[in-house]
Amino acid sequence: MVSPAVDIALIAAIAIITVAVVSLVGFKLSRSSRELGSEAELATYNTLHTAGLAGPHLRRGLTPDGAAKAAGYLRGMLDSSRLVVTDEAGVLAWDPQTEDRDADAMVLAAKVLESGRTQVYRRPPETPSDGAAEGFAAEAVFSPIRVQDRVVGTIGAYSGQVRPSLVRATNEVAAWVATQIELAELDASRTLLMEAEVRALRAQISPHFIYNSLNAIASYILTDPVRARELVIEFADFTRYSFRRHGDFTTVAEELRSIDRYLLLERARFGDRLNVSLQIGPEVLSTVIPFLSLQPLVENAVRHGLEAREGPGHITITGRDDGEYAVLGIEDDGVGMDPERLRQMLAGHTAGDHVGLRNVDSRLRQVYGDDHGLVIETAPGAGTLITMRIPKFQPGHEV
Repeated sequence: MVSPAVDIALIAAIAIITVAVVSLVGFKLSRSSRELGSEAELATYNTLHTAGLAGPHLRRGLTPDGAAKAAGYLRGMLDSSRLVVTDEAGVLAWDPQTEDRDADAMVLAAKVLESGRTQVYRRPPETPSDGAAEGFAAEAVFSPIRVQDRVVGTIGAYSGQVRPSLVRATNEVAAWVATQIELAELDASRTLLMEAEVRALRAQISPHFIYNSLNAIASYILTDPVRARELVIEFADFTRYSFRRHGDFTTVAEELRSIDRYLLLERARFGDRLNVSLQIGPEVLSTVIPFLSLQPLVENAVRHGLEAREGPGHITITGRDDGEYAVLGIEDDGVGMDPERLRQMLAGHTAGDHVGLRNVDSRLRQVYGDDHGLVIETAPGAGTLITMRIPKFQPGHEV
């Protein structure tokens, strides 16, 4: 039998342990709270985190799929009972989801779309307040999603009672959504610009190259018909690649095959004056590169480097592995260029014959960032070396 003294000691020990555990937990919670900052700082963090989760779903514009995925995050930012996203034509998304009140929402959104101003809708006096936050008899605020001078949609936030704080918050969320849509339109414009630049490259290559190639082929028709037939096939394959209608990207191997056809046709014109060396590491052949990013550089070396010089010229095409990058280079021992004139041309400040260089440089910067533009080393009479560094890992770039 345990004595009362032992019972008291055991109870005291348990009490001491309990106090210690509670103190330890309290200390950890207090420390954790201090590390997270004040309540205002924590609220700011949560809002930014939620915005970061919603943003990617709106980067393709105001679409039903993107709005549906972002709506829950937007409602969390506003702490409203229900949220609706509309465009100019209809409801894109609800949170929580519903399908039977789209017409009512568009009636509320119509004035916003027409006037471009935020509208607050109050509950009719006879409507009881209890439970209103769960249904559509709740009050609501609708704010315009304004992109430049256009109202492209609305954000509607429902609540049992719309307070000034909810109005301000809904306006800010609508403005933030508008910014995401503007970024999406900027991305779309950038894609169109890249496509236009590819078309410009094709147009720049076509007249000069076609004229010279056909003349070269014609010169062989009577003297060497077999050679003329081979050149016609190479010409057809080259132009088929250059004018293909699918894909903004290709591989180094495919681009080199096109360059080989191009050089075969140019050798028919230049003969022994045109000498070419290839130093390509096999590990870079599968690297994805923007379509028509190497061939214009080779054409530039031929047209502006070797064509203008007397005697034979040499072009060296290199490709080497450099860790996360493939380094590609085109070097010629031609007439070279004035560095200042080249800089002005690449900046778009002067017109010139080196349109291909400017377009390739611009596209590389758009795709990979300003650190990945062309690096050009040249001087009058000293030839030209053009280098590009291409990331080997490129998610989302399909050939």
